[in-house]
Amino acid sequence: MREYLLVLFVAMATTFLLTGVARQIAMRYGAVAKVRARDVHKVPIPYFGGLSILGGLIAGYAVASNLPFLGNSLQVAHDARAILVGGVVICAVGVVDDLYELDAITKLAGEVLAVGVLVVQGIQLYWLPLPGGVISPSPAQLAVLTAGILLVSCNAVNFVDGLDGLAAGVTAIGATAFFIYSYLLNVHENLDRATTSTLITVALAGACLGFLPHNFFPARVFMGDSGALLIGLMLAASTISLTGQMDPNAVPYEVGGSSLLPALLPLVLPIAILAIPALDLTLAYIRRTKAGRSPFAADKQHLHHRLMQRGHSHRRAVLLMYLWTALIAYGVVVLGLVLYWWTALIVLAVAVTAVLLTTGLPGRSRKPLAKV
Repeated sequence: MREYLLVLFVAMATTFLLTGVARQIAMRYGAVAKVRARDVHKVPIPYFGGLSILGGLIAGYAVASNLPFLGNSLQVAHDARAILVGGVVICAVGVVDDLYELDAITKLAGEVLAVGVLVVQGIQLYWLPLPGGVISPSPAQLAVLTAGILLVSCNAVNFVDGLDGLAAGVTAIGATAFFIYSYLLNVHENLDRATTSTLITVALAGACLGFLPHNFFPARVFMGDSGALLIGLMLAASTISLTGQMDPNAVPYEVGGSSLLPALLPLVLPIAILAIPALDLTLAYIRRTKAGRSPFAADKQHLHHRLMQRGHSHRRAVLLMYLWTALIAYGVVVLGLVLYWWTALIVLAVAVTAVLLTTGLPGRSRKPLAKV
């Protein structure tokens, strides 16, 4: 655990220090988020926060590679390096988009390239946990499924990146939830505690936490597509890599028994972590296509916009999104690994609190945001 904490703090400190540099580079080359009708910010904000996040991830990996515990696993070294290579590719695509605003098809092609880099290097699903056991479809089917999950994750995080600190905070919460799950599972089942999923998620959490002081409202720098696409890819790839390093028979599958939920967590938890961004992505697709518009046509009707329409302040809307993400992600971990009446009661109490805070008016008049 001490090595993981070291990776966390190295990634956090590196990202924090590099963000100022990335901001200056963005201003020098004109990578600035201009104020548009659908935006919430009132003044132009520099992009390129993704470069500092990538720097934090690389620094975390470099430190881990030289540690006596994490550095001894060849499998972890290979898979983590493969994931970071894909991260470099998708970050580069985001940088170009931040500079020149690529069209949707060109950007999607770049995302597919980055995903292909991961799959070719062996970062993909190898089995699927289901009640009663696991299934292992053909490698081609698993590769297609993996690519789909990675692309959805990238774009889901990109869609939710609409308020200061939102994407970084949501991703940090999701990454720590999966880190806790994978680490505790390895400890409980007496498995190797050095895995790619734990390494990447702890580094990702550190990088996002290091970026938040610069990005929380009022933001001085945005992560841009270079950051949103990157952290979306890292989050999904780290969870997917678990099936490549974990024996599917290590956790017993007993339908109706207490071991069913832990057995299903490798499948359920990634979905839970991305529940809020994925919901936002799905609603945006339905809303835009129903109106006869392109699903990539931006608007001001995302979940975080709707919270502000209800009268919540910028910061309160972000904190509410944090709360819902933590409720779903940590709730699944708690109920899956420590299923007792009191844990269920705690999760229920947090859920009720989240509902009351979300639906209750914070004491200010509603000012609907203009549609575009």
